[in-house]
This record gives sequence, C-alpha cells and structure tokens, in this order.
Amino acid sequence: MKGTNLGELQELVMLAVGVLYDDAYGVSIKDEIEKQTGRSMTLSTVHAALNRLEDKGFLISRMGGATEERGGRPKRLFRVTAYGKRALEESRMMRNRMWESIPRIAWDNI
Repeated sequence: MKGTNLGELQELVMLAVGVLYDDAYGVSIKDEIEKQTGRSMTLSTVHAALNRLEDKGFLISRMGGATEERGGRPKRLFRVTAYGKRALEESRMMRNRMWESIPRIAWDNI
C-alpha cells in the first residue's frame, strides 16, 4: 500500500469528490463534508488538500464554464483518477480488515 496512503482529511475530500461526481469544486466539497460529517472546515483547508491530492495524481481538475452566479468566474472542477480510486479502495479494505480483526471480547469489556 506504500504510496497510496491517505490521511483522514484527504480521504474525506476524495470521498466528497466522488459523491459530487461532476459538480465537485471547493465550496461544494466543503459543504458536502460538513453535511456528511457535521465537521466544519475552512475553504483554504479544502483547497490545500485538493492541491496535494492532485499533485499525488489522486485527482484531476478542469475549469468549468463561467457563471453569473460567481460573477463570471469559472469553477475548478475535480474528479477522482483511477489511481485515486485504487487509494480509496485500499483505504477501505484496510479499515474493514482492521474492524473485522477486533475480537468480540474487546467490545464486550468496554
């Protein structure tokens, strides 16, 4: 799994990009994470994660069309790459494997 490790924030950002599919841009990603997790974060935190994930090849971006809603500015839209999908799948498998490895007695004694 070396090279595809994701931090929690990176994983949340990538999952939000996947959920939003063709409408994943900074504000919508931030809003989706807040809606799904109840955690607030700054837009700059989301943008920093997006830039890191794109640098690693987990995401790609393109410029969308300009809209009047945004004062004529285009949105930078993101999508998960095949490499990013693999990283998410590996993260999910690792978490599931660890959850399934916890012996029942560990939960019974809490």
